[in-house]
Amino acid sequence: MKIGAQLYTLRDYCKTLEDFSETLKKVADIGYTSVQVSGTCAYEGEWLAEQLKANGLTCGLTHYSPAEMLEDPVAVAEKHKKFDCKYIGIGAMPNIFADNTKENWSSFVSNYKPVAEKFKEMGCYLMYHNHHYEFFDVNGEIAWDYLKKSFAPDEMGFTVDVHWVLAGGHDPIVELRDLKGRIPCVHFKDFTATLSGERRFAPVGEGILDFGKIAQTCIDLGVEYAYVEQDNCYGEDPFACLKRSCDYLKALGLE
Repeated sequence: MKIGAQLYTLRDYCKTLEDFSETLKKVADIGYTSVQVSGTCAYEGEWLAEQLKANGLTCGLTHYSPAEMLEDPVAVAEKHKKFDCKYIGIGAMPNIFADNTKENWSSFVSNYKPVAEKFKEMGCYLMYHNHHYEFFDVNGEIAWDYLKKSFAPDEMGFTVDVHWVLAGGHDPIVELRDLKGRIPCVHFKDFTATLSGERRFAPVGEGILDFGKIAQTCIDLGVEYAYVEQDNCYGEDPFACLKRSCDYLKALGLE
């Protein structure tokens, strides 16, 4: 299992192609060998392929525009093939934060099943990334379970975000095991709690999640990439935060 950097952590340093290029160099210098491209400026597939090669990096996963997937899934898959990225991710169900209803879930499935099928035909794999909203009870059912049963395993995988699973009141280990064979990529994200009960994102290994157990579970289940993400660094240098996470995970024996 490779450990990588989720570039959403560094989104403020990827707003131009020049900054994006420099950020990839810094990520490689930290010690990561892979990145998830998310939250960056627009880029051409050929450009990204050149930048990755120059820095000895791979891109195993993206979060890409759901609207573009609907408009032309073939073009999206072809772009990803240019930088050798098989896993094409949706960061969240469109509208779920404002419209967490079964009607919205059903529309999502209807809209994105053809996308998933087209990706599969082209050797790619649609991935879905969770937040805590997917674990809220809506009239006796939760979106997470609805998605798992509505898409076949070869149609859609899940980028399990262990932080958001726990924030949604579920056990990350249980959810990972339940999705064996559908989780080529996982998000490693930690958090702490203040005395007032506020949840704060933290570098991996500095919060409350048991990443020794999580990492071993991911290895046992055949996860290919564990992408480190920290949504908010609260004024700290996000590159330094990513380095602390990287150092911790390498101390666990991960590469």
